[in-house]
Amino acid sequence: MPVWIPITIAATFLQNVRSLLQKKLRDRLSVWGSTAARFIFAAPLAILVALGLWTVTATELAAPGPDFLGLLVVGGLAQVLATGFMIHLFSFRNFAVGTAFTKTEALQTALIGLVILGETLSLPALAAIMAGLVGILLISLPAGPDGARFRFDQRIVYGLLSGGLFGVSAVCFRGASLSLGDGPAIVRASVTLACVLVFQSLAIAAFLKLREPGELSRVFGAWKITGLVGLVGMAASLCWFTAMAMVNAALVRAVGQVEIVFTIATSYFFFKETISAREFAGLAILTASIVALILLA
Repeated sequence: MPVWIPITIAATFLQNVRSLLQKKLRDRLSVWGSTAARFIFAAPLAILVALGLWTVTATELAAPGPDFLGLLVVGGLAQVLATGFMIHLFSFRNFAVGTAFTKTEALQTALIGLVILGETLSLPALAAIMAGLVGILLISLPAGPDGARFRFDQRIVYGLLSGGLFGVSAVCFRGASLSLGDGPAIVRASVTLACVLVFQSLAIAAFLKLREPGELSRVFGAWKITGLVGLVGMAASLCWFTAMAMVNAALVRAVGQVEIVFTIATSYFFFKETISAREFAGLAILTASIVALILLA
């Protein structure tokens, strides 16, 4: 099994833990305050990890150029917005469904990767991603009180926006990492991650200072939870960045859809939310698509 697959699975598990913590933060902080915790507390840790890996491995990296900086800024802003939209989704229905809407990102990432990096996928891989999307839609779009199953509403809008922006960030971060040369993937990933988190932390801190006075103080006041969000989030991001430095970002995001398994388990065991037969059917289709992608890899 290619090493990027277990790294991706680790990333999904850690990301689900981070999302769980961020949902709890919504009782104490605003949407953007909860979002800020992911970046502000993760940045110092990411810098230490990057410096440590760079020093230990004595890796020579290409000097960051305009491409690196441009991709860093676009990807960093896209990820901040995607995270905010994802947290906002938590207020609509239940934890599993809110997160699942963002998982259209695998297909969107494939399209964005083609546009930005010119990377293509084989037809079997694309078919597996499409099957996974069908599974996610079965999980994500429950019937309403009047029996309408696929009503287009704010949840879908925010989910599609979040998934698309996560796709933009994934492709940009892969491109930024590739621009640093041929060093070990984890070193390129850690340096890219540290630079991205510093930029994101400064950007969202400035936003909170201007638009939500006092919220930044509340973020630091809740440091026991926000600090844990930063730690888990940094570990998850390092896994994502490392996997995407190794292979097409669309494949990484597609295999990363295994997160919905952790999400459903979290929804059931922590929030006592029921899972319907149709959602289990969607889960089976999604699992089959992920297995197919692993076999293709």
